[in-house]
Amino acid sequence: MEAKNNVTYFILLGLSQNPREQKVLFVLFLLFYVLTVVGNLLIVVTVTVSRTLDSPMYFFLASLSFMDVMYSSAISPKLISGLLSGKNVISFKFCMAQLFIEHFFGGSEVFLLVAMAYDRYVAICKPLHYLAVMKRWVCVVWLVMSWVGGFLHSVIQLSTVYGLPFCGPNVIDHFSCDMYPLLRLVCADTYAVGLLVVANGGLICTVVFLFLLSSYGVILRSLKGLSREGRRKALSTCGSHIAVVVLFFVPCVFIYVRPAKTFPIDKSLSVFYTVITPMLNPLIYTLRNSEMTHAMKKLWRRKFTSENT
Repeated sequence: MEAKNNVTYFILLGLSQNPREQKVLFVLFLLFYVLTVVGNLLIVVTVTVSRTLDSPMYFFLASLSFMDVMYSSAISPKLISGLLSGKNVISFKFCMAQLFIEHFFGGSEVFLLVAMAYDRYVAICKPLHYLAVMKRWVCVVWLVMSWVGGFLHSVIQLSTVYGLPFCGPNVIDHFSCDMYPLLRLVCADTYAVGLLVVANGGLICTVVFLFLLSSYGVILRSLKGLSREGRRKALSTCGSHIAVVVLFFVPCVFIYVRPAKTFPIDKSLSVFYTVITPMLNPLIYTLRNSEMTHAMKKLWRRKFTSENT
């Protein structure tokens, strides 16, 4: 499959053309990226090392944290380097690679959130069958299905845009290579392509989002039969999951559910679900989870103890 175009590189306009604003944004987004990587990797390490966090919920949480690191790493380093240098040139092939990686991990995360909702449904609504249903191999199958779903989604997105003719201009009014900003530069009719993007992106996000909201609605309705302590723990866990779902899906649905068209607010929304949400996920999942915070404290105590002996 050959790309039919005269463009060998793109110029990303980024978030601002003002040098002073760029320096401020550089410090801000560098901090965001460091917090994202450190926070999510801390969850991965804690779940991997701790013997008390061996339930399916933490298996999926560690997988989600790994995806968040990779998803953010597909976008943030290029964004940060562009803010520092003031020049944000990206080659055509690197642009396509960024597009693929971004949608691969973003799509995988969408399907993994379905697995996490199913895990909570079984744990709260079918507690006596939980260990029999959510076996380790079942969790692995869910995870593999998430990866496969993200891969297929990303392949469709990439194959849709890669063969389109780019004749110039080559200036992308965005901070990363994404579908709709790229489609604006195509020198051909993109109506049919736009519908395919809506079907492969917006429709998937909308259906999964509504399914997740319905699932958590069923779960919350079933809490009446639990004890007071059981309700408190279930509400804490489900509240964290619902917060992550809303933060991730609302901007995603707004951007991808419409035909191929961009709005000025799109960049701000893209920042939210590509940079802010991966940074907030560790805080959302750990601050209200006593088991996770206890395991983290135990891990750090063990680390300091081994260093002092």
